[in-house]
Amino acid sequence: MSDRPTSRLLQGMRLAAYGAAYFFAAGAFMSYWPVWLRDRGVSDTEIGTLFMSRQIVTVIATLSVGWIAHRLGGPRGVIVALGIGAIVMMGAYQFSYSFLAIFVVTMIWGFLWSPPMPLYDGVLVTETKKHGLDYARVRMWSSVAFIFGTFIAGIAVDRYGPPWVLYVGMASIVLLAPLALLLPAAAPRAAAAASEPGHAPFRVADLLRQPAFLLFLLACGLCQASHSVLYSFGTLTWRGAGIDDVTISALWAESVAIEIVLMLFGGWLLGRLGVCGLIALGLAAGLVRWTAMAFTTELWALILLQALHSCTFAACHLGAMAFLQRALPAHGAAIGQSLYYALGTGATQAFVYQFSGLLNSEYGQRAFLGMTVVSAIGMCAVIVLARTWNGGLLVGHTQVPLPR
Repeated sequence: MSDRPTSRLLQGMRLAAYGAAYFFAAGAFMSYWPVWLRDRGVSDTEIGTLFMSRQIVTVIATLSVGWIAHRLGGPRGVIVALGIGAIVMMGAYQFSYSFLAIFVVTMIWGFLWSPPMPLYDGVLVTETKKHGLDYARVRMWSSVAFIFGTFIAGIAVDRYGPPWVLYVGMASIVLLAPLALLLPAAAPRAAAAASEPGHAPFRVADLLRQPAFLLFLLACGLCQASHSVLYSFGTLTWRGAGIDDVTISALWAESVAIEIVLMLFGGWLLGRLGVCGLIALGLAAGLVRWTAMAFTTELWALILLQALHSCTFAACHLGAMAFLQRALPAHGAAIGQSLYYALGTGATQAFVYQFSGLLNSEYGQRAFLGMTVVSAIGMCAVIVLARTWNGGLLVGHTQVPLPR
């Protein structure tokens, strides 16, 4: 039944709905949250501190919540609970005006907002493989929603002011818990392991002892962390250069629109470049993108550079998901995703976000050059990964190696 076209379409819609709601809010917050913070009187250095501190909480939360979901055998109930908590914290932000109050709410928010994404991606990776769906094509609807969130936030800020960033995000956050109920309930962990002959259960320590996994965390973590200056200060930099909010929202939306195009051809690219090749493509694009952004705010140049988001984010992300799908058995998806988001992107970004705040405070737009260095280190890591990983499982019984 699940292989029939109509059933597969419905399954894809069920899987995509939660991601669309999540990324609509993410689009509003990623592009305009620093504007909201500055409107509340938060300085650039304090913005860096907030982002860094939230990332530290995110590391702890993602690991602990991922472990809980792993032990429970399924993430759906956990995702629902976190969605309910996110609604409460949106109300708390509304009544927070001092830096201390915003800091406290941000710490709690970091615990509630970040852990659902690795759990959701774990569900996507497993279910798309199970039903013969293309992960990239299901995930691209999250990117479409991100574009709408960015555009609507930009228009709202332009017409009604920075407080509307919160209200735009809230519009989709209230949908997270109901839409999480549409996600499939996972089979118990023991049953899932039994359904994968030859795939032995594994411990977290087994995975963390694998040099290839650590290299993967470093390469992908640095690629995603290299966006820190852009995410924290991109909108503020462009506003300072005289670019209006509607145009800024269009720049953010453009970057994700091009990302969608790459996702449509994600399977083809993966077949041509392999897992490590996709990750390397993202890091190589970062070397170009961040170096150029350090020296220009010309609109024509920003349009070209924002198009590289399809590589710096999407290519790296697709490579990361393909790595996890090939390196871990399906019953380890939840903990594998949580380790990636917590130690790879989370811990790395926690450091780089604070570094970004200090760089921006001292050097302004030239802070992007620090992200060039971050991308270069990541490139070294993926080159070593390509030489050490054979393309197969890292834990359990190794299957026939796949192209890297």
